[in-house]
Amino acid sequence: MKKWLVLGIALGCLTAQAQARDDVGSYSIKEALSLEQAKQKLGNSVAFYFGEQSHPKVLKRFGHFGTNKKTNAFNKSDKEACQWVFLSAMLQLKERAQSEGANAVINIKSNYKSNLTSSDTEFKCGAGTFVAGVALVGDFVVIEK
Repeated sequence: MKKWLVLGIALGCLTAQAQARDDVGSYSIKEALSLEQAKQKLGNSVAFYFGEQSHPKVLKRFGHFGTNKKTNAFNKSDKEACQWVFLSAMLQLKERAQSEGANAVINIKSNYKSNLTSSDTEFKCGAGTFVAGVALVGDFVVIEK
């Protein structure tokens, strides 16, 4: 009986450690957007500009909005889970842009756990044992075509 109690406590500690993992990594925007699913789902009706990327002249501004998405990371590599949740965050940006009447989102930055990070080439993603998350913020605008 004592053996089972010790084993149960040990397993409980290991499970708590596994659930507590939250590794924040940087992943390629270009690579994530080049996946076939991203191309199909995002289309080209809304343009996206990350960090300090140059963009056409802004004609109208709708505001600064964000997204905070999570996905099931179980049985996926961190990279796979992070690319998947990045696509989910990008889709939410696209849908918000369309509902506002914007044709672009500019100055997109990672905002994982309220830690704002600007990059033209990478996004931040937190990956744990069971969940991965991406938070993005950007300015919703109409740009010249």
